[in-house]
Amino acid sequence: MELGFIGCGNMAQAMIAGILDHNVMPKEALAASGPTPSKMEKAKEKFGIMTTTNNREAAKAEIVVLSVKPQMYHEVIHEIRDDISKSQLIVTIAAGVTMAQVERQFGKEVKIIRVMPNTPALVGEGMSGMCCNEYVEEEELERVRRIFESFGKVEIVTEDLIDAVVGVSGSSPAYVYMFIEALADAAVMQGIPRNKAYTFAAQSVLGSAKMVLETGEHPGALKDAVCSPAGTTIEAVRVLEEKGMRSAVIEAVAAASEKSRDMGK
Repeated sequence: MELGFIGCGNMAQAMIAGILDHNVMPKEALAASGPTPSKMEKAKEKFGIMTTTNNREAAKAEIVVLSVKPQMYHEVIHEIRDDISKSQLIVTIAAGVTMAQVERQFGKEVKIIRVMPNTPALVGEGMSGMCCNEYVEEEELERVRRIFESFGKVEIVTEDLIDAVVGVSGSSPAYVYMFIEALADAAVMQGIPRNKAYTFAAQSVLGSAKMVLETGEHPGALKDAVCSPAGTTIEAVRVLEEKGMRSAVIEAVAAASEKSRDMGK
């Protein structure tokens, strides 16, 4: 077994879907564990992978992904630590749990790769920040990196930046959904039918994001290019600045990052 997920919630399922949809590895190479038999049976039917309610079974994989909530790490690690060898890779995806904390809970030298992904992995557009401890070889880090690149983009960062990654990409799909919802509400207020309003709003966000990534231009320059003198767009930008949109976003990212730091204390 190449890849085992301990925990099979939304993030794990997004990753599994991305891996299978992009043919990174066959379904026979994956396994997942979780405490609820009915949920694991549904995951088995959905993905065709091996599922179990026994975490120690999933912990036999070459790469073990701890995809449980941060508060569950101590209990899960205590359960599997005697089954983990020095050759295995432990991938953690929890906010606020440092690699040093994970190693202390295992009570021995363990190869740890810490990743902060996000749920757009489900549609192949995830964003992940990644770092590792000193026991991980370069080729092992690249192996895990390729897995995460199968459903999005990956940037290698130092661990001290992971909390910022939580704020800017780990949590930010929620902010973007709020923005899309607000755009759609405004469109409905202007008379556009609800179903069409979501399409107009979501596609505009998608296209704008691709412009940033594919042109390499500064977002400010792209914004300026849309703002004709005395036009509609600059009028809207004026109102957004007046209402504090930029500051609200900055404060939101700072709050999420600080919460992640606090969780690790």
